[in-house]
Amino acid sequence: MEAKELRELASEELDQKLNELREELFKLRLRASVTRLENPARIRQLRRDIARVQTVKREFWKQTAGAKEESR
Repeated sequence: MEAKELRELASEELDQKLNELREELFKLRLRASVTRLENPARIRQLRRDIARVQTVKREFWKQTAGAKEESR
């Protein structure tokens, strides 16, 4: 998922997406500890997607915090 797509989502949708990605990563790590994975690169991809979502959330937070400061 690209950051451009993530920026179009609302804050609640970003939270939901982050939870889904974290849950998928947890399940994948658990499965990796027991058996061999078909696509071990998926773990890396999920970690990067999580980082992207967190970055976009931070950008969103900074914009809203900046708007609050300007309105004072």
